[in-house]
Amino acid sequence: MLDSPIYRITDESVVKDLVRRHGWVTLVSHTSKGLVASHLPVVVQDGEGFELVGHFGRPDDENHELTAPSESMIVVQGPHGYVSSSWYGTGPTASTWDFVVAHLYGVPEPILDPEENMRALAELQSKYESALPDPVLMEETPELAHSLARGARAFRFRVTRWQGRNKMSQNRPAEVVERIVTQLESPEQPYANPELAALVREANAER
Repeated sequence: MLDSPIYRITDESVVKDLVRRHGWVTLVSHTSKGLVASHLPVVVQDGEGFELVGHFGRPDDENHELTAPSESMIVVQGPHGYVSSSWYGTGPTASTWDFVVAHLYGVPEPILDPEENMRALAELQSKYESALPDPVLMEETPELAHSLARGARAFRFRVTRWQGRNKMSQNRPAEVVERIVTQLESPEQPYANPELAALVREANAER
């Protein structure tokens, strides 16, 4: 991971918020057959510590060998996008990519009890479904809940260490940053990215 000090995230609450806003993650495990990766949803648990609950579509849980677990890594990626050097106004130089990302390390623990597994799946589904005007919630549809639980395996992931980077053109002069933001906000720009523009502006607000 890019290790320039100006891009390091040092506040765990910032990483938790990143997961809350971008909960579709990549889990990478080192197994007896080599590296295995799955893409899946997670939610951050309330309380002390840093713990996630997620779920696999079976048989991905078996592919990750959760019965003999070792340290795995979850990759969380937030907004990102291309930044052209033509926007700098300083002459020819390298273009770049701005992004926010975190690597979370821990040991996935499968939730084996059927009722606990179903509760975990219901929590995951409720997080996203509840935002809809007419949500269909698992706890309100027991037959659907049991059917879905048979095809999915929930797991806990206690984060033991993490790394985070928020690369938002902090190495550029303030006037260049402003030009980058303007281009990212422009609807006529092929690389327009208003969400990224807001993060670039936020990361450079004190300059």
